Amino acid sequence: MEINCTLCPRRCGAVRGDEISGGVCCSPWLPRVARAAAHYGEEPCIAGPNGTGAVFFTGCNLRCVFCQNRAISRGAGGTGVTVPQLRRLLLRLRDSGVDSIDLVTGAHYAPAIAEALSGLDLGIPVVWNSSGYESVRTLRLLDGLVQVYMPDLKYLDPAAAKRYSAAADYPAVAADAIREMFRQVGPYALDENGLMKRGVLVRHLILPGRVEDARDAIDFVADEFPADSVLFSLMSQYTPMPGLERWPELQGTVDPEDNRALIHYLRVRGLDGYWQEGSAATAEMIPAFDLTGLDITAAVQHNETNEK
Repeated sequence: MEINCTLCPRRCGAVRGDEISGGVCCSPWLPRVARAAAHYGEEPCIAGPNGTGAVFFTGCNLRCVFCQNRAISRGAGGTGVTVPQLRRLLLRLRDSGVDSIDLVTGAHYAPAIAEALSGLDLGIPVVWNSSGYESVRTLRLLDGLVQVYMPDLKYLDPAAAKRYSAAADYPAVAADAIREMFRQVGPYALDENGLMKRGVLVRHLILPGRVEDARDAIDFVADEFPADSVLFSLMSQYTPMPGLERWPELQGTVDPEDNRALIHYLRVRGLDGYWQEGSAATAEMIPAFDLTGLDITAAVQHNETNEK
């Protein structure tokens, strides 16, 4: 099967089939997965004491110059999975005892992911962990299948979005996407253990010297949604990656004074959520994209061959 893809806001029309596409996401139609294992680096209401079952998909429709997952975000790495294989992978993660399922950067595989989730009773929340750069039309494929949306809100300045992510329309697209996410799941709810059962958690990664971007993101959530209805995560974990010679302003880490000022601003605006101290700025936050947890793929392929 080959599809002229218009899933994401770029609507680039790339021909996506069994092979890796030449489109912006550099991805085939069916998912490729680089890691599927318990992950403890998400917010406490997502990871919980037992971790979240994080499925890291390859490819991305953004071109963030500071991307910490560049090893897979350009479409490299990973292994292909069919819809039945993905469904079994999610069940295996659930059975390992994790507190949620964390689908990381899967928007360009949304139809296959939606098919895998359809009719699947996991008994724990499914988290859609995304860049925020996704179309409302595609998000509606997930309506009723995802309990928690965890989008980035990287910028509300088109010039910054163009310079750093090659997507000048990111602010408008992400704003509409987050509104759609909230429409689907409503105000956030936590269980008796503080784990998120449903809702939206908006993330913003502070970039060095980009205090106004962070303030804009905080203001958007505070102004757009009812009080105490959306969680916000202010992240200072930015770590410079190689290849930033053309962007010298991004070659440092977040200034501690800026971080403290933004934490104060988050409180002033009355948002519930999380923030990080400067010690979070370390490459240790980046998982190994080494096919951990993907042994199930080979096993399922073997079983399917025997069944034929």
